[in-house]
Amino acid sequence: MPSIDVFDLNNQKVGELELADSVFGAAVNEALMYEAVRHYMASRRRGTVKTKARWEVSGSGKKLWRQKGTGRARVGSIRSPLWRHGGTVHGPQPRDYSYKLPRKMLLGALRSALSAKLRDGELKVIRAFTLPDHKTRSMRSALGKIEAGRKVLLVDNEENRNLQLGCRNLPGVTLVASREVTVYDLLGHTQVVLSESAARNLSEALAL
Repeated sequence: MPSIDVFDLNNQKVGELELADSVFGAAVNEALMYEAVRHYMASRRRGTVKTKARWEVSGSGKKLWRQKGTGRARVGSIRSPLWRHGGTVHGPQPRDYSYKLPRKMLLGALRSALSAKLRDGELKVIRAFTLPDHKTRSMRSALGKIEAGRKVLLVDNEENRNLQLGCRNLPGVTLVASREVTVYDLLGHTQVVLSESAARNLSEALAL
């Protein structure tokens, strides 16, 4: 069972935490993580692109000239796709790009991502995010003390108003609850900082 050091916001070691081996010590499956990230990005994709078909563009439906005898090509409408400002043939239409992924695959991808972060030394556990105030300056100072990188994912389960307000204006810093952690967030940040309660929650919720 892997264990990890627990620090305070002054980067002083204050204890150790035992983590579930099936969650933070699992085999890293890169293909599974790829599928989870692809699924997440597809669900976020906005399928709102649309082009107007022949019957949707403006213009008269009157036949421009008679069918025969003019020497010109036959045409029935000014809205023909062959004409400028005409409709678009087989153009994109609004659609939903999301699809279902088995829950076991999503949970397995989360275990792989957490294990990879712990293996690479990019995961840190903080006893609690106890900030003196809600100022961004205080949050930046705390992140500097714990040696957090430029892109850091903060995971906390408590209703911490100071933490929410302090990190919302910091570029590259994302705050989520443990139940909202995704593989996309874990892999998209160079460092993951968990509160002790969030680490326990993930260890218990994802354990096999």
